Amino acid sequence: QVQLQESGGGSVQAGGSLRLSCAASAHTGNYPHRAWFRQAPGKEREAVAYIYIGSGSTRYADSVKGRFTISQDNDKNTLILQMNSLKPEDTAMYYCAASMSTPLPYLLLPRGYDYWGQGTQVTVSS
Repeated sequence: QVQLQESGGGSVQAGGSLRLSCAASAHTGNYPHRAWFRQAPGKEREAVAYIYIGSGSTRYADSVKGRFTISQDNDKNTLILQMNSLKPEDTAMYYCAASMSTPLPYLLLPRGYDYWGQGTQVTVSS
């Protein structure tokens, strides 16, 4: 079992940047499927970005392509989400997620993940 803890959220103006981190309690080699999701009030949780720790292969939601970058740090126990050119519609609670095994169709779906952090709030003002 792995515990996840997000940090780095905050309030920024449109066009600004934030860097989110997700620290894992266990070596992420055992949980190679890692992702960031977000949920705005009254909306469903949606995927933002995915990474396979072993190969570094990534996927992104269309809404964040070219603006957000998911990565892992050198010890592979911390997941990073670099968010640039932020927009008011990016405002949400951001969650990191992990799984030992995620079927291909579920890589960008909440059902594909077993472990979740508590979330960190991102607020973008216009």
